[in-house]
Amino acid sequence: MSACHPLELQLAEAWPAEAWQEVSVLIAVSGGVDSVALAVSLSRLKLRQAGAGRLWLGHFNHGLRGKASDHDERRVRNLSRQLQLPLRVGRRGRTSFCRRGDGLEASARRARYTFLRKEAESCGARYVVTAHTADDQAETVLHRIVRGTGLAGLAGIRRARPLGPAVTIVRPLLAVRRGVLKDYLHELHVPYSSDASNQDVRFTRNRIRHDLLPKLRQDYNPLVVDALLRLAQLASEVQSITDGLVQTLARRARRTERDGSIVLRRDALAAEPIYLIRELLKATWAAQDWPCQAMGYREWDRVARAINGPAGPVPAQIMPGEILVEGTPSHVTLRSSNTASIQREPARGDG
Repeated sequence: MSACHPLELQLAEAWPAEAWQEVSVLIAVSGGVDSVALAVSLSRLKLRQAGAGRLWLGHFNHGLRGKASDHDERRVRNLSRQLQLPLRVGRRGRTSFCRRGDGLEASARRARYTFLRKEAESCGARYVVTAHTADDQAETVLHRIVRGTGLAGLAGIRRARPLGPAVTIVRPLLAVRRGVLKDYLHELHVPYSSDASNQDVRFTRNRIRHDLLPKLRQDYNPLVVDALLRLAQLASEVQSITDGLVQTLARRARRTERDGSIVLRRDALAAEPIYLIRELLKATWAAQDWPCQAMGYREWDRVARAINGPAGPVPAQIMPGEILVEGTPSHVTLRSSNTASIQREPARGDG
């Protein structure tokens, strides 16, 4: 067997084989350069391991780009045959995405991760691996800064997080630049798809990639990507401390009722910093799988201050995503609601 490629060595260092060689892994593959490079490099590393674990490929055809989406699926099917790895494919029509106040992109992402989780559980995979790169991380942090964000947003894309009770999502390429992956595939003569929508500057993310970041590199800091990655790392370290405080606070102040509603004890939160209460609310929304897309700083802060405000009833209000907030002098209740009789205010920015 040929010597290990530098990219494969970097991947092995970021995610040592000891962590995954004995368990099954589902690799999320879109057909683009990043995910194809991840699949190829992991499969080549796997050939060098003696573990009993198995690699799978997972592809979700969103159907958002018509024939181009079908072309990507064919590309991934060819890759599956080339690497001799089993493939799981899911499909969903465009019209089925938007729901519960989420935008199209958020709904599509939710559907993709739901598919990956279910397929991982079905094939017994302990990990789902995605190909987010250092460039994705820098673009994400800058996008959130432009849009408006808190500390958690500055932390960018998390390297690992639970996807389900028995499945963890891992992103081992967050320190690798996209150009390195492209050179790797060219060297190995492995084809990949190019998504034309990634060049469409009508989308903010693409304007950041093709306009703002190059301008920042040229006119302000040639190492701006490295600076954004350091910022994300520092924010992530601080956020991990905050997450621990929020978990402790949740155990003390939060309970779930039989009907699925959440009750927060106001006396247990009265002396807490308003920042931690906002973070507790965000964690609660995420745990309940309530839509966060339209919840901005103003919305989070309004609920937090209602909880932490003067003693007395909390007037009922419906937050974006049809989440009803109401309370008594002793507690505040949060529940999903289809009621639309209470006027909602539009969201402003991202919390």
